[in-house]
Amino acid sequence: MGFEPPQRLVRALGETYGDAAAAEWLARLPALTEEALSSAGHQVSLERVVAPGGRSSLALLVHRPDGTPAVLKIAPPGAAPSLERAALAHWNGWGAVQLLSPEGGTAAGDSLLLERLHHEVSLRSLPEAKALLEASGTVRRLWIDPPAGHPFETVAERTARQTEPMRAVAAAEPELGGLVSAALAAREELVAHSPELLLLHGNFRQSKVLSGERAPWLAVGPEPLVGERAYDLARLVRDRVEDLIASPGGAVTARRRIKKLAESLELDQARLHGWTLFRAVESGTRALTAGRRQDGELTLEFAGWL
Repeated sequence: MGFEPPQRLVRALGETYGDAAAAEWLARLPALTEEALSSAGHQVSLERVVAPGGRSSLALLVHRPDGTPAVLKIAPPGAAPSLERAALAHWNGWGAVQLLSPEGGTAAGDSLLLERLHHEVSLRSLPEAKALLEASGTVRRLWIDPPAGHPFETVAERTARQTEPMRAVAAAEPELGGLVSAALAAREELVAHSPELLLLHGNFRQSKVLSGERAPWLAVGPEPLVGERAYDLARLVRDRVEDLIASPGGAVTARRRIKKLAESLELDQARLHGWTLFRAVESGTRALTAGRRQDGELTLEFAGWL
């Protein structure tokens, strides 16, 4: 199949898996795409590639045999598409994009056939106050008990894997030591006792909520895990961070946002504050490691306000 993968995806895969591993998977992508399009579980015809698309997978606009529009998502194994499939199947369209084919896979990765949403219209297209309101209404639908015998890792397990890279950045850039130490201390206190074990989106933010026909707004792109709601909401707190940083009252707005979101979703404000700090520092240090210096510094400046 003759097509060029979106450059946004190419760059992001290189940052995540290294240039060599990314190039190896991208070289197989045309064959994987052909296989996914022709698999018995999908039976679809290609319309076009979505560009600029996402940072973790290739999205194709397709049609099913009856003419129904759909999206075929092809991801490398490192993106854990099997876990995304399991979460979407359990939500069964409640607050999230509908999984159209429970089975699906390719020789070197997995594919998911999903209902087509308006990929060009996310909550980021709305004014901030309205976007946060709609986001809150969407994410609360996702917080349900996980299925019995589920394959998902816990918040404690995922965040434990993130601590050593954070310490490595602090060792390389000593001026970040205090901020990293504060984030790690917050995590230790938070994981000592988790008040709940619910299925979480894992990467919930405004750009992960798209306009749909079946429902006004539906979540996409989960990185599912189980744990407390405050962890899931923490990424949403720093949405539009570039606008917060540019605002003279950004620090006050950020703290007010934590309070408002905690109250509206009946969460412990201190726990939301702690997870927001940890996730901001983790994201910021990861961006620095990947060479995205501007993104990392913006996120760490936000973390410093907390």
